[in-house]
Amino acid sequence: MIADEYSPKTVRHVHNVLSSAFEKAIDWEKLRSNPCKRIKLPKLRRSEMKFFTQDEAQQFLEAAKEDRYYALFLLATTTGMRPEEYLGLRWNDIDFKRKVLYVRRVLISLKGGGFMLDKPKTVKSERCVVLRETALNALKAHKMAQLKHINDLKGAYKDEDIVFASTAGTPLQHRNLDRRHFKQIIKCANEKLRLENEKRLNKFPLLPSIRLYDLRHTATTLMQIAGVNVKVISEQLGHASSSLTLDTYSHMTPAMQEDGADRLERLMFGT
Repeated sequence: MIADEYSPKTVRHVHNVLSSAFEKAIDWEKLRSNPCKRIKLPKLRRSEMKFFTQDEAQQFLEAAKEDRYYALFLLATTTGMRPEEYLGLRWNDIDFKRKVLYVRRVLISLKGGGFMLDKPKTVKSERCVVLRETALNALKAHKMAQLKHINDLKGAYKDEDIVFASTAGTPLQHRNLDRRHFKQIIKCANEKLRLENEKRLNKFPLLPSIRLYDLRHTATTLMQIAGVNVKVISEQLGHASSSLTLDTYSHMTPAMQEDGADRLERLMFGT
């Protein structure tokens, strides 16, 4: 597999499956030893994590205001929720009075088409996420627009109480959200930036091409920049432990490195 240039992650996954099978063969007295234990596995290569910077996130959200799912993209960028979590939200999961939402289920796409709503895989993933006025107001506006849409369809809407539903009322599919909305928002934002760059001497960089899931990385990075405690970030993301958060998001932006250097300079030399 290595000679055929399979990734280290894939090689390790196959190794784990084979090793488990061989261990069962030993239990059944079909083998005396596990040949997988003598294999030297390739080291994992951590791929570069992509995310929006603070300025890029603001430009993205400004462009997203023209999209019907603006509230969704605002949640994704500010809370770090997984796509399957916010796509599985129902209105009774949101408590506007207490200013929180509850992650109780996920939307799972099925092979061959279709979907199902299921419980999150881990206990930590079922959590309470605190909301602030910007997100609450966006959700309220989204609900009003949805109610108007339901009324306009006059019974043709399949109301399943889904927050971010399709125009027909069914849960929104990940691939449709990505292709028809997320990618289009980035495209529109960059077209606007190009026009502004033609009028200004100072050039603004275009938004990078990132995945929908990378909005979770964006939220985490922005929380790090804001100085949020890693324990709080871990609970917000639904991670099993703070160590998982530190290991996954150990990357640092140049701005964070400069801030760390400045803090140490002031501590040591008072300048």
